[in-house]
Amino acid sequence: MLNNEQFLKINWDKVHGLIPCIIQNILSSEVLMHGYMNQKALEKTQRKKIVTFYSRTKNRLWTKGESSGNFLKVIKIVLDCDADTLLLLVKPIGKTCHLNNNSCFQGNKSYYTNFFYLEEKIKKKKKKMYDSSYTAYLHQEGINKIAQKLGEEAVETVIAALNNNKKDIINESSDLIYHFLVLLHNCNLNFSDIIYNLYLRGLKDNIHD
Repeated sequence: MLNNEQFLKINWDKVHGLIPCIIQNILSSEVLMHGYMNQKALEKTQRKKIVTFYSRTKNRLWTKGESSGNFLKVIKIVLDCDADTLLLLVKPIGKTCHLNNNSCFQGNKSYYTNFFYLEEKIKKKKKKMYDSSYTAYLHQEGINKIAQKLGEEAVETVIAALNNNKKDIINESSDLIYHFLVLLHNCNLNFSDIIYNLYLRGLKDNIHD
C-alpha cells in the first residue's frame, strides 16, 4: 500500500481529481483493466484492500465486483515517477472483464501469462482426477509415479544438454517443467511459491542490486 508520503505526493490537480489506475495480476503479470480513483476511492481501496474506483458514469464510488462477486484483492500499490498514475498489483477473484474474460485487454498475454494459465489448467485437472487426461492419470497414480516421471525427464534433459541438441533440450525441458508443475500441485504448492522463495533468496544475497 502507499505510505503517507507517497499518498501526499499524488498530483491530484494534474489529474483533475481522478488518478488513472492500471490493474495487473500479480501472479501472471497480465494487465486486467484500467479505471480511475478519486481520493476517497483510493482511501477505501487502501483500507479494505479491495479495488474501489470512482465511476464516471455512475458518478459514485464503485467497488469492482460489488454485483458480480469478482473482486480484485490488492497486494501492492505503486505510484509512478510523475505521481499521476497508479499501478495496482492484485489477485483477482473470478473473471475481471464484464464479458467474462480474464482481462478487458484481449490479446495482451505474454509468454509467462500463458505459463500461468498452463499451471491453472494443471491445477483444475487435479480436481478432475477421473477424466481421461494424462495429468489426471498422474494424479490418480500418486506422488511416487509423478516423482518417477520427473526423474526420467530430468535425466533425458541432461542427456540432451550433453549432446548439445537444442531441439531435444527444448522438448525435454518442456516435459521436465510440465512434470515439475504436476508434482508441485500434487503437493498442494504453486509455481508462485517457488518464485517467491527465489525472490527472498535474491533479497538475502543482494542479487537484485
